[in-house]
Amino acid sequence: MLDALRDSANALHQSLNAADRDKLDQYLTSVRDVERRLQMSKEWIDRPKPKVPIDEVVDEERQHIDEVALLYDLKALALQTDSTRVTTLETGLGFRTAELDLGSYHGLSHHGKSADRIGQLKVVEAFLAAKLSDFISRLKEAQIFDNTLIVFGSGMSDGSIHSNRNLPVLLAGGGLKHQGHVICPAEQHKRVPLSNLWLSVLHWFGSEADRFGRSTGTFSPMEIG
Repeated sequence: MLDALRDSANALHQSLNAADRDKLDQYLTSVRDVERRLQMSKEWIDRPKPKVPIDEVVDEERQHIDEVALLYDLKALALQTDSTRVTTLETGLGFRTAELDLGSYHGLSHHGKSADRIGQLKVVEAFLAAKLSDFISRLKEAQIFDNTLIVFGSGMSDGSIHSNRNLPVLLAGGGLKHQGHVICPAEQHKRVPLSNLWLSVLHWFGSEADRFGRSTGTFSPMEIG
């Protein structure tokens, strides 16, 4: 991509002030790094693999867990260039976790309270949280973090029993007055639906929607800064 745009990039570089040149250099370096990693990933696919005494399981739909970092980098570049205003990333349970020398993500989520499985699951989810942290750092470096609202979480709090109560959800950026760890009421009649948070997110984007799904109102602890 950069090879094709080299002349245009050089011409633009000469017309910018020092601060904008630094920002352009940072962006072009990021693009070059993503290109390099994409190329490495492609080369790995075609590289001969060790022979094993079992039949190969072909599953083209599954991705490797270490690709999450690359996907986050692509998201950051898309937001930085205003190529999109909304981006999502689903880390499905079908992601392969062999890179971490662990069992399958899906299998580990059904841990049945096994200490060993829970320990392995913590490794996977700590890895995913670290990649989210790296993504946030990229947005801060690009100076778009305060203008970007990030919602990170899951539709289940305990995959082993498919529980959707007490969902762990992280909200970051957006110029909000964050209040740290907010614990919603546990009493049945005081529970806060996740759709309340989605309604607040819609309002952050400027939508005047009255409700979203089964929302009962906005998420009150979320204050727009």
